[in-house]
Amino acid sequence: NQVAERLSGVMADLPAGVSGGVAPLTTPLGEMFMFTIESDTASLAERRRLLDWTIRPALRTVPGVADVNALGGHVESFEVVPSPQALAARGISFEALRMALESNNRNDGAGRMAEGEETLLVRTEGSLRTLDDIRATVVRSAADGGVVRVGDVAEVRMGAITRYGGVTRNGTGETVEGLVLGLRGANAREVVAGVRAKLDVLRPSLPDGVTIQTFYDRGDLVTRAVDTVSKSLIEAVVLVLGRLVAFLGNVRAAVAVGRILPLSALSTFLLMRLFGLSANLMSLGGLAIAIGMLVDAAVVVVENIVARLAVPDASRP
Repeated sequence: NQVAERLSGVMADLPAGVSGGVAPLTTPLGEMFMFTIESDTASLAERRRLLDWTIRPALRTVPGVADVNALGGHVESFEVVPSPQALAARGISFEALRMALESNNRNDGAGRMAEGEETLLVRTEGSLRTLDDIRATVVRSAADGGVVRVGDVAEVRMGAITRYGGVTRNGTGETVEGLVLGLRGANAREVVAGVRAKLDVLRPSLPDGVTIQTFYDRGDLVTRAVDTVSKSLIEAVVLVLGRLVAFLGNVRAAVAVGRILPLSALSTFLLMRLFGLSANLMSLGGLAIAIGMLVDAAVVVVENIVARLAVPDASRP
């Protein structure tokens, strides 16, 4: 956020025609883990509060996690409903009420204090945390020594911000969903493993009757995809060797031509390890395509050799 703010401050000083900004931390394919918070006793607001203030901050500390989106439920908010009659009777404007709430809902620095070789930062915490804190906020001091508080001129209650959608599970009603986004270039299996471990740590501390249900796990998808592609590679090598044996009629010649396939795969894996690339669906898929191209090239070479051997040389007796 600080980088984005400072960058926006210098954009006007850049040469003409120069533009840019902060690149996104994730990609459209960064959705790695999805889960819902289920409970028969906790309300949607309580589940959303649990996700926003307990689960989401914990998951954001997992290496490779860009962010955790919270979907569904009711986001709780403090609502102050002014009474026009009470404000008019005390001569207080809406702007004065708003300024009183704003000025009493922030943390301020109070300088530094030297303690030996250490310097301590001093600050005052003024954030409003409960409804009673808001009701007790002073709006104006009266001439007779009394004070006018927010609770004297307004109704203070709990509410929820405006919703623009909802989340349902299996058509059985609304629920609350957490969506884990991975950083650009992060290893999906490692990120998912870290998310699972963090959720296992959080589960014992959840309220009674609240459970976390996973319905999308990129780690399982990657594992199945890697197994499928690996199986296809093995089948391709076996089929190519069988075709070469049938075409050449010689096992030794088929092995001599077909050994380029495992050697090419081995060299590819060595280069992937050297450059820090993981064996995922994209890399193994590219390797399968490369092996297919090598097979085609090998077949063409063998066909040319066989064609040359089949044509008699007229210069030879």
